[in-house]
Amino acid sequence: MDHLYRVALSRLTKHYDAVRALADVSLEIEQGEFAVFVGPSGCGKSTLLRCIAGLEGITEGAITIGDTDVTNVAPSDRDVAMVFQSYALYPHMRVRENIEFGLKVNKVPADERRRRVAEAVRILQLEDYLDRKPAQLSGGQRQRVAIGRAIVKQPKVFLFDEPLSNLDAKLRVQMRVELEALHKQLGATMIYVTHDQVEAMTMADKIVVLNEGRVEQIGAPLDIYKQPSSQFVAGFIGAPSMNFLPITMEGGAVRYAAHTLGQYAAPSGSVPPATLGVRPEHLEVGPPDAASLSVVVAVKESLGGETYLYMDTESGDRLVAKTTGDDATALGERVGLYLPPHRLHYFDAQGMTLAR
Repeated sequence: MDHLYRVALSRLTKHYDAVRALADVSLEIEQGEFAVFVGPSGCGKSTLLRCIAGLEGITEGAITIGDTDVTNVAPSDRDVAMVFQSYALYPHMRVRENIEFGLKVNKVPADERRRRVAEAVRILQLEDYLDRKPAQLSGGQRQRVAIGRAIVKQPKVFLFDEPLSNLDAKLRVQMRVELEALHKQLGATMIYVTHDQVEAMTMADKIVVLNEGRVEQIGAPLDIYKQPSSQFVAGFIGAPSMNFLPITMEGGAVRYAAHTLGQYAAPSGSVPPATLGVRPEHLEVGPPDAASLSVVVAVKESLGGETYLYMDTESGDRLVAKTTGDDATALGERVGLYLPPHRLHYFDAQGMTLAR
């Protein structure tokens, strides 16, 4: 198999003086994959991307692109193209000139420059904007120009550092769809950084969840959603976030306050679970007398096609349930929650997932 566009990181560590930004990161991104680095602010995802690009040096480890160790190779010689959160367009240049500029710097022949620019413009549907300057473009159009500048380089790997962060909500969705289509059209290896787990779930072939400079989990979006490796991943992936309740074990019965929520057959000698998790979309709301828990509705968010009910338990914990758009539950109403046993997740005292 041709691994020309494969990216491999081996035990990559990065320190800023005494601050550890990345710790022992190892992963592989196969040729043609769309990989997304996701995690909260400060988790190291942008630093990791910049290390791959060569914009940041590393303290330990190795970076391979294709069959070449690029750990100590200059950014310009790594054959990658990076699209930043800021468009970084030259304001005095027209769209055509912005897209073509890097090729001129690298002394690509004029005929080849024209061919590459024409192809990028066709792919990104920028034909009507070639003679405009950045100030005459919308945010989405500027971002497409920035992507066009990356496409004409014909790199081995595309790197995107939160490229949609400056766009409004509607345009973010549109550009997300366009990037997915671009990936399929080019068949390119792409690495994309975002703090938005919805972007990660919808765009990625492979998600890399980062937390405090470490890899928490790597996998396909649905695998991570269904089988999170830790309480951190379970709470980060999914919107709204997974609900968590402190629990105890009594003779195999899972207990929350005075309520039995299910059974957990812990393997011999293992530590019993300390936390139970259940996603908002898996909670079932009904009459209070026939359910696992009795709760009171404190906040109701009606979004048209769906409704979120924020409910307080007698012990003071808050849960959120996702229901239908025509949900008639009233504020202050006492309702019952049913927790389907096959939808429950269990975590130990260190926040690691336990087998169900």
